[in-house]
Amino acid sequence: MPYEAEILVVGCGNILFKDDGFGPAVIQALEEHFKDKKMPDNILFIDAGTGGPHYVFSLPHESWRKIIVVDVVEFDAEPGTLRKFDLEEIPKGSYENMHSWPVNQPLHELSKKIEVVVIGCKPKEISAPYVEMGLTPPVEKAIPKAVKMILKEIGVYQ
Repeated sequence: MPYEAEILVVGCGNILFKDDGFGPAVIQALEEHFKDKKMPDNILFIDAGTGGPHYVFSLPHESWRKIIVVDVVEFDAEPGTLRKFDLEEIPKGSYENMHSWPVNQPLHELSKKIEVVVIGCKPKEISAPYVEMGLTPPVEKAIPKAVKMILKEIGVYQ
């Protein structure tokens, strides 16, 4: 399935493992935001779950101009802290938390053709391999702020 849009917002994560479901939860919140508003035609929201690396990085489309990856990212901050990562901030080989798939190199390759942004949220708890659904309170509280960050990135202001 080709993803024909200029801007893709891709939520990555597994809803079965607590805060790992942040990316899909943000996509759901974005879809809710546009439920009663006109969504720009050039934007596509994708709840990629754990299949993001396959669908996003193996099938780039010529219409793509920007991709925004939304995921949990381990960095030195309080749980629920959001941060926009430019690829230049992510050393090659260091970003593998999209479910143990080394996506750093494909992201750098993709960034030669289009703009790539990672919106990361510091998780409080990833329960894998144990199934525990639902985000922790600090990560849940970060969703509205993540939506605002993404709306700004895609040029839609509230």
